[in-house]
Amino acid sequence: MTTTFLKRQKEMKRVEKSKMKEQQRAQRKLDKAAKKDSGQSGPEIDMNPPELDIFNEIPDFNSPR
Repeated sequence: MTTTFLKRQKEMKRVEKSKMKEQQRAQRKLDKAAKKDSGQSGPEIDMNPPELDIFNEIPDFNSPR
């Protein structure tokens, strides 16, 4: 008798997890569509990198700041 109960619980948990994953997939799909509609195609990239004076100074990446 307990085996049947445990099997039923296990199956219910599996179904619940499956539904949760399906909801997450649907949400990601909606988020992706909304992002595409808003004109964003990926993470923002800073097009203005910081100025480096490569001719006069060699940056020391190991020194503490």
